[in-house]
Amino acid sequence: MTAPVTLSRRAAIQTPPASAMPARRLALVDVARGVALLAMALYHLTWDLGFLRLTPENAALSPLGRAAAHGIAGSFLLLVGVSLVLSRDRTAGWRSFLARIGRIGAAAAAISLATSWLFPESWIFFGILHCIAVSSVLALPALAAPLPVVWLAAALVLAGPTLAALAGGPPLLDAPGLLFLGLGAVVPTTNDYVPLFPWFGFVLAGVGLGRMIGPRLAASRLGAWAPRGRAGRLAARAGRHSLAIYLVHQPLLLGLLYGVAALTGPHPRAGEAQFLREYGATCAAAGSSEAICRATARCVLVRLRETGLWAIADRPLTAEERAIATSIAQACLARNSG
Repeated sequence: MTAPVTLSRRAAIQTPPASAMPARRLALVDVARGVALLAMALYHLTWDLGFLRLTPENAALSPLGRAAAHGIAGSFLLLVGVSLVLSRDRTAGWRSFLARIGRIGAAAAAISLATSWLFPESWIFFGILHCIAVSSVLALPALAAPLPVVWLAAALVLAGPTLAALAGGPPLLDAPGLLFLGLGAVVPTTNDYVPLFPWFGFVLAGVGLGRMIGPRLAASRLGAWAPRGRAGRLAARAGRHSLAIYLVHQPLLLGLLYGVAALTGPHPRAGEAQFLREYGATCAAAGSSEAICRATARCVLVRLRETGLWAIADRPLTAEERAIATSIAQACLARNSG
């Protein structure tokens, strides 16, 4: 009679509590990550088209484009925090966690190395992958800390840059070695900048969200849901291989679009709006009225096109070409000022 009691006790000890996560992935999280990947790819496509002057303006650099970029980055980092909670309850030991961090860290280092060669003036020293790798390690205490502490820490990190600006942060925070914090006044020139403040706050918020709703979600019908349509299955598959897709998609897009640009050349109106804004600002800084500056900028643009100088503006102008451009600007300003 003692054996059944011993077995039942062992079973009770070995059986996880009902609130624990199941030993499987949640398709809903994979699909959400896949949708974020699609949004990221569309944003990068928009940026690439503008960078290669295949569109009149780089819409990715507009206020709406920047807001979209921030929303996409925030969604990725929120999912990082949720995934930390899910993976903790789905796997045992440190091996899988260290392997994941090693892959992300190696990918981040590869991106820094590649961009330092391709774009030395704007290389990526702390982008989204760097932030994910560091944040994943820093967020480990949040997996066990009291939830109110996690939410408070998330709020403080999210508000960190604002609080630092209000406090008049020391110049030390603008040192090159501390730019990864994001608490200084200097915004570095880089193609991808995702500093710990405020972005680590999204990871902490994801940890808090995962701890709050993760067990309930896993036990619900939604947690057992699996996509049946082709689009849903594709999104889930992409979400399971997000790192590989992140590393591959941008080289593929740029390679394709470089070929298109070589065949078609830049868009006929590429750079016009930027030129009008910058020329108008320079003109206004010299003391002319806003109306005169707008009219002068349009006049200069038309004349540059007529003389052919606009088509070669991407390369340094010769002394003779600069003299022609200067005379055009002076004539347009005199005409509109009179």
